Amino acid sequence: MMTEPLYLKDHYLKEFEAVVTEVLEGYHLVLNKSSFFPQGGGQPNDMGKIIKLTDNKEFNVLNVRKESGKTIHDIDKEGLKTGDKIKGIIDWERRYKLMRSHTAAHILSEVIYKDTNTLITGNQLDTDKVRIDFSLQDFNKEKMQEYIESANKIIEQDLPIIIEFTTREEALKIPQISKLAIGLPESIKEVRIVKIGSFDTQADGGTHVNSTKEIGKIEFLKAENKGKNNRRLYFKITKIY
Repeated sequence: MMTEPLYLKDHYLKEFEAVVTEVLEGYHLVLNKSSFFPQGGGQPNDMGKIIKLTDNKEFNVLNVRKESGKTIHDIDKEGLKTGDKIKGIIDWERRYKLMRSHTAAHILSEVIYKDTNTLITGNQLDTDKVRIDFSLQDFNKEKMQEYIESANKIIEQDLPIIIEFTTREEALKIPQISKLAIGLPESIKEVRIVKIGSFDTQADGGTHVNSTKEIGKIEFLKAENKGKNNRRLYFKITKIY
């Protein structure tokens, strides 16, 4: 049985109830549905707790990952079995920081793309900073700072973020639906689209805020030259307006 990914439609779902459908080696769970985001696409996994509803025993969720088509929740101790009913509780402070950072990364990437037609060659979100690699030829730290200032102006507009689903065929009709240099993977048949007002439309499977103003402000950290046509930008998000 596939795990229903609740996070794809509701990024603000902090708690949910589910049933354990499989236990692997005592510490690794598969659920019938889950709001825990599994690591992927440069976004770290969610963490939090799983509570066994029959006795309120708590288990810490240390990692969530996809493996062999399954969404696996790694917990800190044994004690759950197939058929157990549980409540999942997301570490919301961690999730919300990643949501804000992810939406900020989309905005900044679109700002840079509009000026340079540059695509993303790598990225990694974290709770304290974000890294994005671009296929840029020119390396200019001052220009990077200008891009961040432009992105902050977009954030201040309080644009809504909308999630939609469409077929691969329809998605490919949208100009630059993917900002990734590798393009849209062939395995994806139903495409999840994240729209930031009329400013940006991208295929994406991660979690985001509902409005750009929730992001706060993007702060430049540093930029690095990582070799031919590879420029790396680090930033962090600060206060919420």
